[in-house]
This record gives sequence, structure tokens and C-alpha cells, in this order.
Amino acid sequence: MRFSLFIHMERWDDSVSTEQLFAELVELTLLAEKAGFSTVWIGEHHSMEYTISPSPMPQLAYLAAVTTKIRLGAGTIIAPFWNPLRVAGETALLDVISGGRAEVGLARGAYQFEFDRLAGGMPGKEGGKHLRELIPAVRELWQGDYAHDGEVWQFPVSTSVPKPVQQPTPPMWVAARDPDTHDFAVANGCNVMVTPLMKGDEEVADLVTKFETAVSNHPEVARPEIMVLRHTYVHEESYPDGWRPAAEGVNKFYRTFDAWFGNTTDPVDGFLEPSPEAKFSERPEFTPESLHKTAMIGTPDEVIARLREYESLGVDEFSFWSDNSLSHEQKKRSLELFIEHVVPAFQ
Repeated sequence: MRFSLFIHMERWDDSVSTEQLFAELVELTLLAEKAGFSTVWIGEHHSMEYTISPSPMPQLAYLAAVTTKIRLGAGTIIAPFWNPLRVAGETALLDVISGGRAEVGLARGAYQFEFDRLAGGMPGKEGGKHLRELIPAVRELWQGDYAHDGEVWQFPVSTSVPKPVQQPTPPMWVAARDPDTHDFAVANGCNVMVTPLMKGDEEVADLVTKFETAVSNHPEVARPEIMVLRHTYVHEESYPDGWRPAAEGVNKFYRTFDAWFGNTTDPVDGFLEPSPEAKFSERPEFTPESLHKTAMIGTPDEVIARLREYESLGVDEFSFWSDNSLSHEQKKRSLELFIEHVVPAFQ
């Protein structure tokens, strides 16, 4: 099982500049590359200071210039906000810039807030049809001339300029939860990325089962890969309560996610207060004690033991999700401990 880094710039107030946050993102990426991490993943989010990434492309292009080996993952492009020609051309250009290191992740989207601003208020649940139409169209454009007459997009004969370095295509990944999306991804030769969010490791097993079912249903397709993305924080064994700041940080992250996902309050200049603790009095999965067990939080030995279970399930890649509302110094120390103590156990 290999490791990757999933990272965004997180800005929780105006005391830290975006320039500083990007420098910190680069620093953590360089640490990950030096440790042999396979990929750095950056997603797409709009108008949200707590996950700053209006496009992963310029960030990944910059990282291509300051790294040599780590792969560069768009994790993920939100299908309804793009046109197939833009996806094909921009990801191919990233592949050229990086010397064939691009990974292309795609998703249907999650926040109605974003659909209200970038997709004319289209219900977010309709994003799946865009994803299903986008992927085969992008693949055709990477290969050469192609005209498209679909439900969502129509365009005359066109092609991707440039073409990607990796042939026949760069690796493609689909963010999946339900069985139908797993099946679509596997049937189309895409790898699958999953996140159990606030659920326990039984959810990881369930997601792997959905993936394996899709693989079994499509013996005609070369076996794709599955990646598990999970909030991760490693603390010293000598600090037995070191889990608590991390669990409280992840709690704040998810309460902020809830506020944005609920889409009931207007943000102020890109900031939105986390939903209040009282809202989750009947939701034990939000408590720090629960998040200590569900998020990948613990001493090196505790994290190794859990990751061994993931490896035994057949997980190909575990992505160290660094977003957690904590300071850069805390994130850096956690990543250093993961690199020093956890990574060697899987080499």
C-alpha cells in the first residue's frame, strides 16, 4: 500500500495571508515527495476560505516545477463546472508540464452552494449525469478528433491540444460512494477514490466491498485501483492526550463543512462560522472522542495497526488528508511523525 498527500490551503480568519498558506502547502508537498509519497492531491472548491482551491491546475503546475517525482493529482475536478474540452486540454497540459505525472480525479460535486453559483442553481444531485458524460468525452478528445452530441454538452469536431504525455490516457479517478458510481468507474477503466468521512473502519470495509463487487461485475476490464482518503494526524507516544487537539480540529472542520453544506446562511467574504456544537447533541459521531476512533488519529503504532487492516482489505493507496483546521506547525509535525515512523512499516 502506497501513501499520498491530500491538501488544501485552509484560512480560518484574516490573520494569515494566502501567500503564506501556499508556501506552507509547498513545504508539506516537498516533505511528502522526499518521503516517497506517490501523489499530492488538490481538490476544487469555490468561494470558501476554509478550503481554498478555485482550480487545482495552477497549484499543480507550480508544484510540477519544484518537484521531480511526486505525481500531481486533481482531486477532484467537479464535472458540472467544466467543459470536456477544458478538462482534456488543461489536464493534458499539466501532464506535459510535469513530464507525465498528472492524475485526473473527477467528481459530481457536493455543495449546493457551489451549484447555485456555477451551475445556475442546478440541484447538486444531478451532477452525476455530467460526470458520466464527461469521462468518455475527455478520453476521446485525448486520442484525436472527436465530435460530441450529448445530453449536457454538444460541440463539433475538436481535439485536445496538447495531447497528454501518458498514453493512452493519464490515470483517471472517480470519487465514489454508492454502488452505481463504483460500477460506472470500474466499467470505464477508472480508479476509485473513497472517503469514510466520520464513519468507522467498518465503512472502509463496506466501500471496499462495493468496489470489489464492481470489479467482479466487469472481468473484461483491467483491474483498477482504490484509494482511501482520511483525515490523518500522528502524535508522539509520550503525549497520550495528543489525540485531543487533532480530534477537536477535525470536529471544527466538519462543523464548518456542515455549515457550508447546509447552504442556509450567507458567508461573509468567504468565511462561514462552524455550525454550533449544540446542533450535534444527538450526533455522537461529531464528538472528539468518536473522531479519535474514526479519523486516522493516534500514535505511530496505533496508526500502523489500522493501516495494516486497510492493506489487508486490498486498499492500494492511503491518502493522508491534512485538512483539519490546525496550525501549519501542528500539521508539519504530524506529517513528520508519519514519515519517520509509519511509512517505514510499509516499505
